[in-house]
Amino acid sequence: MFTLTRGTAPLLVSFPHAGTEIPDELAARMTREALQRADVDWHLPQLYAFAREMGATLLAARYARHVIDLNRPPEDTSLYPGQDVTSLLPLDTFRKQPLYRAGQAPDAAESHARRATYWQPYHDALRIELERLRAQHGSVVLWDAHSIASVMPRFFDGKLPDLNLGTADGAACAPALQAAVEAEMRGQSRFTHVSNGRFKGGHITRHYGRPEQGIHALQLEMCQSTYMDETAPFGYRADLASQVQPLLKRMLDAVLQARA
Repeated sequence: MFTLTRGTAPLLVSFPHAGTEIPDELAARMTREALQRADVDWHLPQLYAFAREMGATLLAARYARHVIDLNRPPEDTSLYPGQDVTSLLPLDTFRKQPLYRAGQAPDAAESHARRATYWQPYHDALRIELERLRAQHGSVVLWDAHSIASVMPRFFDGKLPDLNLGTADGAACAPALQAAVEAEMRGQSRFTHVSNGRFKGGHITRHYGRPEQGIHALQLEMCQSTYMDETAPFGYRADLASQVQPLLKRMLDAVLQARA
């Protein structure tokens, strides 16, 4: 259900939307637009490969968010009440194209089964790894890594800032950690950035971020234009990635130093 690489540093990088797999029996019920997988957080484990050298633990989903959204609450309550959002078991793409052929959408029983099969194992692994690292270090940083097309009218007007930090309006991590990451973003001029704007952090950031208990969670939503082609076949752009990776590393280094 996921790929786990254990490290020893007090840092866990989570990739809940980086999976691309769709089971054959499910793919047979889906539309052509769904199978294009345009909403995947493409190539993020490759972009963050440097984190392994930092000693980070890396947890990456294998299955596409069309199967189930690992960054939504299990009860499927809205993370942004009053705004247009996708659900735990999405029925349409970010561009509002149907995911399923007529009459093939999942029912309540299938929704429950998918939560048990795909959602729960990822979150069990996330919890276990956070507890392991907290026991070793006293506190741990959870960095939830995401990416999205830079222009997505369904969710925001105009072009999204390149880097979108979310900390649940400061509730998911200690102030010093957020400030450390923000200082790195402000210290450069190549990439635009914002904190707790349109993206404040999803279920993972909000649920696991308990700074008073030694778990500091931050979400970074990046424009895909910073490291890849945003149109099919969604190729990885090493020339672009090499420009943003040093900043990402500085951000992770800063948050780890602030944790101490």
